[in-house]
Amino acid sequence: MDAGTLDGIDDLDDHLPANPAQRGRELLPDAPTRRRRKRTNGRKVATEWTILIIAALTIALLIKAFLFQAFVIPSASMVPTLKIDDRILVNKLSYRLHDVHRGDVVVFTAPPGADQGDVDHLVKRVIGLPGERIEARADAIYIDGRALDEPYVNPNCAEPIATSGIAMRTQTIPAGQVFVMGDNRCESKDSRAFGPVPIDTIVGRAFVRIWPPTRIKFL
Repeated sequence: MDAGTLDGIDDLDDHLPANPAQRGRELLPDAPTRRRRKRTNGRKVATEWTILIIAALTIALLIKAFLFQAFVIPSASMVPTLKIDDRILVNKLSYRLHDVHRGDVVVFTAPPGADQGDVDHLVKRVIGLPGERIEARADAIYIDGRALDEPYVNPNCAEPIATSGIAMRTQTIPAGQVFVMGDNRCESKDSRAFGPVPIDTIVGRAFVRIWPPTRIKFL
C-alpha cells in the first residue's frame, strides 16, 4: 500500500474532474433541487412557527384559567387604593392554598343584587369572615364588638353606613361567606347593599396593581 491510498479504497482524486472549477460545479445541486430544498425549508419554518404560536396561546389560556387574570377597575368604589382604569392582577390559586383573610382585596362574580349593568365581576375588600358578627357604629366598623382599624379607607368618605342611603344592619356572617366593602365607602355598593358574598364565587385575590406604570404596587 502506497502513501496516497488506504487498503481497499482508491484515492478520491481519481474519481473527480481534473479541473477544480468543474469539480466545484459538479458538487453543487442543480436548480430544481435547490428550489425543492428551499420549499422544504420554508415549510419547516412555517411549521415551527405554527407550533410555537399554538404553544404560546395554550400556555396563556392555561395561565388565565388556573393561575392569574388581569382586570380593569371600572368605578371609584376602591379609591384611593384603586382608581378608575387601573389594572390589577389576580391570583386564582390563593384560596385553593389557604383561607380568605381579612383585608384581602378580592375579585368575585357580581351577585344578583349588585345591579352593576354589564359588569360581570366586582372588586372589594374583605371586612368580615364567616361566623363573625359585624356592625357599623358612628366611628367605625365593629367585628365581634371590637373596632376595626381601616387605614385603607378613603379619608374623605369614611362613614361606615354611607352607601346610597342604605344603612348597614348588624348581622352574623353565614358560614362559607364573607362581608366585603369598598375602600371608598361613599361610592361603593357592596355587602351593605347585597349582603355577604359566597366564598366559592371569589375568582381570586388581587395582589398587584400593574397599570399605570407610575402606580405599580403590591396590594
